[in-house]
Amino acid sequence: MRLCEFKNEPYADFSKPENAGPMRTALAAVRAEFGKEYGLRIGGKEHRTGDLLKSLNPSNPSEVVGLHHKATADLANQAIAVADSYFPAWAATPAAERIAMLRRAAAILRRRKLEFDAWLVYEAGKSWAEAEADVSEAIDFCDYYALLAERLANPEPLVQLPGERDELRYLPLGVGVVIPPWNFPLAILVGMTTAALVTGNTVVIKPSSDTPTIAAKFAEVLDEAGFPPQSYTLMVGSGGEVGDLIVTHPRTRFISFTGSREVGLRINELAARPVKGQVWIKRVIAEMGGKDAIIVDDEADLDAAVQGVLWSAYGYQGQKCSACSRAIVAEKVYDQFLEKLAAKVSALQVGSADDPANYMGPVINERSMKSILNYVDIGAKEGRLVAGGRRLDGDGYFVAPTVIADIAPDARIFQEEIFGPVLAVTEARDFDQALEYANNSEYGLTGAVYSNNPEKVARAKDQFFVGNLYINRKCTGAMVGAHPFGGFNMSGTDSKAGGPDYLFWFVQAKSVAEKVP
Repeated sequence: MRLCEFKNEPYADFSKPENAGPMRTALAAVRAEFGKEYGLRIGGKEHRTGDLLKSLNPSNPSEVVGLHHKATADLANQAIAVADSYFPAWAATPAAERIAMLRRAAAILRRRKLEFDAWLVYEAGKSWAEAEADVSEAIDFCDYYALLAERLANPEPLVQLPGERDELRYLPLGVGVVIPPWNFPLAILVGMTTAALVTGNTVVIKPSSDTPTIAAKFAEVLDEAGFPPQSYTLMVGSGGEVGDLIVTHPRTRFISFTGSREVGLRINELAARPVKGQVWIKRVIAEMGGKDAIIVDDEADLDAAVQGVLWSAYGYQGQKCSACSRAIVAEKVYDQFLEKLAAKVSALQVGSADDPANYMGPVINERSMKSILNYVDIGAKEGRLVAGGRRLDGDGYFVAPTVIADIAPDARIFQEEIFGPVLAVTEARDFDQALEYANNSEYGLTGAVYSNNPEKVARAKDQFFVGNLYINRKCTGAMVGAHPFGGFNMSGTDSKAGGPDYLFWFVQAKSVAEKVP
């Protein structure tokens, strides 16, 4: 099968009773597991430290989703040692066997799809639709990376010099540290982990402290799919106690990270310092967020632009690194755009994520909620509050979808990543100025342009400096295989998850030239 023939996992339509009913059943089954304890497993042996991390339901923080035993420094060192010891055997495992395991993992996720949807609703605060998209993307990563691994195992032939047999082999790197985020706690976890495993690396996974139960459930998938217990360790723990240790360990070969700019830069700095016993330059694969802009041109379909900005800014409460947090609007349509957008934003329903009537659920935790509301206060001073701007009633971490207009391009809410349902709207004199404003950021992840002028669209393709550019559609929702995902500048290391070259980040090339008679 060629890569271009890959098919994405379809989404369930929960407006249909035949899908909504089973989803409610899955929610009830998952709720029945609330409060379960999860130990640490290293090399097939379980450890219970007694130091428990409580994972909470952000829609109702009094509910404990899971209790997770936290790792100690000694256990972190042990996890690296097990991964390092098993690496030669796993690297020598035929690629076809690793690929078969990955395809089994995709099948298991597909079978347990509604269950994982439900875990995402409860632990990550995702709406039914957002949870379904997350699990579908996880399945896509498994299927797509299986195809890429087949291609790596059978590379294109080299030029053959007379009298030689010339070949290029791709070797796994070694022990990898995988640090996924809480906002796509299944899809990104699965993508980074399976890319490393299918190419023959062993991994130590440190999931987010906000969503460890979803990671524990994925470990069940890896087990059932046949991945050996020594090939990976799932390790809950604090960044200070175990995170820095596994990043700086001399036997760690690479770090795959998705999260904030600050943490990503710290990991990059730590990994760049060689330590005693280290014999390689560590590789860092980092995706570190964005401050994404949508340009609305005066030659755009305004209603389509309003809807695209709405979906991009407030899907999953704006907690996506690809989310639109800046709308840059041509002055000729600025007032009209704001009027239409404010009406739609004010009509959005916010509440518990397990109620499908709610478009938005909670933000992930109390700390995040306080940070978002602080930015709202800052923005209200920097511009004009048009919609939202407050915490909503309820026990959960509910923040009203917020629009702040008349923002200058040097304002804090125009420049700083907020990671919540807050949109800054800025007026641009013309398309030139709109492009200038859009590029006025240290980030460069996603962006979109709404315009029916082909010349302006062509200029955006050349001059809008982002890793993922969308034309006349929302700037979120990258699809595996179609939209290789990853950004420029402070958005990361330019890796393209879900793209044809992604697995090259997890291998090293070895050229072999053999003289023949």
